[in-house]
Amino acid sequence: MSNKSKFKDEGEALQNLAEAYRKIDQEIKKVIIGQQEIIDQLLITLFSRGHCLIVGVPGLAKTLLISTLAQVLDLKFNRIQFTPDLMPSDITGTEIIEEDISSGKKSFRFVKGPVFANIILADEINRTPPKTQAALLEAMQEHKVTAAGETHTLQEPFFVLATQNPIEQEGTYPLPEAQLDRFMFNLWMDYPTFSQEMQIVKSTTSYYLPHLDKIMTQEEILNYQDAIRKIPVADNVVEYAVQLVGQTRPNNPQAPEYIKNWINWGAGPRASQYLILGAKTRAALQGRYTPDIEDVKQCALPVLRHRLVTNFNAEAEGVNTLQIVEKLMKEDRQP
Repeated sequence: MSNKSKFKDEGEALQNLAEAYRKIDQEIKKVIIGQQEIIDQLLITLFSRGHCLIVGVPGLAKTLLISTLAQVLDLKFNRIQFTPDLMPSDITGTEIIEEDISSGKKSFRFVKGPVFANIILADEINRTPPKTQAALLEAMQEHKVTAAGETHTLQEPFFVLATQNPIEQEGTYPLPEAQLDRFMFNLWMDYPTFSQEMQIVKSTTSYYLPHLDKIMTQEEILNYQDAIRKIPVADNVVEYAVQLVGQTRPNNPQAPEYIKNWINWGAGPRASQYLILGAKTRAALQGRYTPDIEDVKQCALPVLRHRLVTNFNAEAEGVNTLQIVEKLMKEDRQP
């Protein structure tokens, strides 16, 4: 549901968003050292009304980054640690029996789970069984939770950042392709550089407590999300995005030979939608009123990486989806 915008027009809203983005970035950098690309892509996902899957080894400040973002945007933040014994009701909430002391009557009352927040960190989502994963993914898709036949609407904005550890794969439940497809971006968080790690160690082992200013309200975020949806996109940019996604499908006559050789299933239409939404948001954060093909290219890797299903040939040749997408981008078949 759209909020009534406080801005005179979309142009003013987008101008304000570019300025707000710079302030948000400055505040986050008080706490997070490096990881500029990850910060940018997280903000693109948030303002696109998408969700994000982030892969990285422990200790890279994933939790700190998302909690800092929630503070700067003045949003409610909850972290859910996914474990093998986690139940769906541990995420969505549960009904409890309550007794009225005066009348003695008993009734059910729904107690909201941790999913009822604006920003959710689903830590190690692949450590919990599919039934529990599905409970979160349903909330992500519908922005609603159903319990005992009653529907409870989640508060907007609603943004899920799920994490996975790329090292330990024993006792995990990999997300099926249909569920992976619900994440707009798949981001890989890398180790900091030597100089960045020096800064991290110095700041975290001293008595440094940064003061974070709140840059944006919930209502402003919703207004910006609405304004981004109204951004016009040139046909050649949409054509490039759709053509790029089409080339990942092995049954497409236009697909390169290596796609037919390495890929079992290519990306679906949701990838094209997210490429354009991501391009719109990237342009808006930079103060531009319409995206170009370069914006689509910058979103291609995080959008496509988790949507391609490689086959045995790719595995035998040691080729992963990252290399395939990069190869596709280098060919740069612009319409």
